[in-house]
Amino acid sequence: MLVVTTENIKGYTVKEVKGAVFGLVVRSRGLGGNIMAGLRSLVGGEIHEYTSLLEDTRKEAIGRLVKNAQALGANAIVMMRFDSSEIGQTMSEIVAYGTGVVVEKEA
Repeated sequence: MLVVTTENIKGYTVKEVKGAVFGLVVRSRGLGGNIMAGLRSLVGGEIHEYTSLLEDTRKEAIGRLVKNAQALGANAIVMMRFDSSEIGQTMSEIVAYGTGVVVEKEA
């Protein structure tokens, strides 16, 4: 599955637009991770526990995005974007979204 942030894919022609597709994940770091992150925030610098959480969550959101596009019959996703928000003070929501399309390689 081709997933791009651009409107077009060089070397391919969009034959059909299947529609909006998305992959949504809500995650919370466990109590131990929150305590470690809280302690690191006192000192400053990167909080590795949250960086790791968000990296894993984005990967999972892209996986769900691809499954959603495949269910619509798409073989590519254009204009892919991420959006994120916080739910309460302990949960992060990541959504990957774009447009599912059917593309063919140009001759």
